[in-house]
Amino acid sequence: MTHSQQPYQGSVLDHSQRKYQTIDAVVSPVGPLKVLSKVEMAKLLDASQSGLYSLFRSCALAVLNSGNYMDDGKELLERYKNFSIRVLQEERGIKLDIKGAPASAFVDGKMIRGITEHLFAVLRDVLYASAEIQNNPKFDLDTQEGTTDAVFHMLRNAMALQSGVEPKLIVCWGGHSISREEYDYTKEVGYQMGLRGLDICTGCGPGAMKGPMKGANIGHAKQRIKAGRYLGITEPGIIAAEAPNPMVNELVILPDIEKRLEAFVRSGHGIVVFPGGAGTAEEILYLLGILLHPDNRDIPFPVIFTGPEDSAAYFERIHEFIGTTLGEEAQQRYQIIVDDPPKVAREMLEGVKHVREFRRHTDDAFYFNWQLKIDPDFQRPFVPNHENMRSLALHKNQAPHELAANLRRVFSGIVAGNVKDEGIRAIEQHGHFEIHGDPEVMLPVDELLASFVAQNRMKLPGRTYRPCYRII
Repeated sequence: MTHSQQPYQGSVLDHSQRKYQTIDAVVSPVGPLKVLSKVEMAKLLDASQSGLYSLFRSCALAVLNSGNYMDDGKELLERYKNFSIRVLQEERGIKLDIKGAPASAFVDGKMIRGITEHLFAVLRDVLYASAEIQNNPKFDLDTQEGTTDAVFHMLRNAMALQSGVEPKLIVCWGGHSISREEYDYTKEVGYQMGLRGLDICTGCGPGAMKGPMKGANIGHAKQRIKAGRYLGITEPGIIAAEAPNPMVNELVILPDIEKRLEAFVRSGHGIVVFPGGAGTAEEILYLLGILLHPDNRDIPFPVIFTGPEDSAAYFERIHEFIGTTLGEEAQQRYQIIVDDPPKVAREMLEGVKHVREFRRHTDDAFYFNWQLKIDPDFQRPFVPNHENMRSLALHKNQAPHELAANLRRVFSGIVAGNVKDEGIRAIEQHGHFEIHGDPEVMLPVDELLASFVAQNRMKLPGRTYRPCYRII
């Protein structure tokens, strides 16, 4: 049950009144949540300890702002400067004392149930990562095995790994800034997959992350599937730009973008990629870099790029970029299907059958892809500061999967400079990221980014894009 201590209060900053109104409330967890220890309470309440309170506050605010789409973490924090959230420990459990929360998270003074669930998922994952994963000798995050084990434990703690269930979880990637036609297409693809009993996992935000879940929900309802999964996987730096959409019924927050990406490929059984911008390019490069590793060449992992007819040129540009930078072998790891949602669903269903048979034959788990080889270059957190962006190895004198790792970092840095609070502030303070490399690599990168800007794929519709990078 949730309680509102006070009615609407606060001031309105512009004509969009509802966005800026706030509510104070004390909120109880919807489901069971372990009682916090005194150490966990101290970590959360003391803002000076590893910035844990600040991290929890920013993620909680993003969840409470769900539906009020923006793609600027700095703007969200500045809009609700007076927002605070405090954990109350009582004899019967815990509650959250919230001040200055976005009014859109409430109906008649009570918090929307789905938002309440997401809010306590934030508490669960932020605390677990801090108390059990980080600085824990059990998890050597400098090794491939230790990082993968950490990702496994975070997913398991969130109850996102389901044993005894046939493979059917499809990861959907794509942009938050897409046209209405592209959004409707993502819904139709999700609908066709839902009719065939497939579940959906996305980055949990708007646009191409929301559409497939919405469509699958209708498909599941028609087939009377009551336990459809709409799994959202995010990380603290991106959650303000991609707040969980209302369709997400399972939310997991990984500590950083690298662990988030590993969670996608370890838990998913296939991937559908819709049109997007720099973030989608980062995801594609991450995925292809892993699939190009010699140890992964025989592991079935269906990948489909798809969109409506008007998006054909977008995928032609992506396909050309991949061929120019990573080569023909990378192009063979996916198929492109334009304007045919039923075919996407049928091909993905067929691909999942191969995944199931392969894992049965090799005795691998259905719920977690242990066999996939992921090099530390794809696991090690990349800090997108000016020095690191200048120092990237962007040349062809390296294996394709190694080049993919470095190209992935280029787009990760651009995402940070576009939407993440710390990235935006770094650009404001030090100017554009400067990206250096050989012309045969940098020219395709420059052309791809220019096409994203021209197609308005770098910011939400109606918002001006100011580049955070300079190609040198």
